[in-house]
Amino acid sequence: MGLPYRSGQEILALEDLTIEEVDVPQWGCSVRVRTMRAIERERFDMWLAENRMEATDRRAYPTLVALTAIDEQGEPLFARESIEALALKNGAAVQRVFAASMRLSGLSGEAQEDLEKNSEAEPSADLPLG
Repeated sequence: MGLPYRSGQEILALEDLTIEEVDVPQWGCSVRVRTMRAIERERFDMWLAENRMEATDRRAYPTLVALTAIDEQGEPLFARESIEALALKNGAAVQRVFAASMRLSGLSGEAQEDLEKNSEAEPSADLPLG
């Protein structure tokens, strides 16, 4: 006996994005972080491969934070244009949010190794947002 069978329509109707609040003492607030959507995960993985990075590469921290940090309405907390500015913020603060993003989105070292093995892409400066 496993989990129950669901139709495609039932699965599509499910709210399956996990949201977690992360305390960030360096910023004096909590930040809401959600699971990456499938399309965001695909773009992020492609961006990592194109730039020959792993998700744990410190250059990826602000990008993943921008993909997953949300406001109370579920909208992105940081605009694409603010990724460079986010990279200049307190590293420990960004790392706290990044760690939650990694965990919630199921990013693992093994998955990144597989991605790197299968990629022959040229580096790209394009960010994986939008």
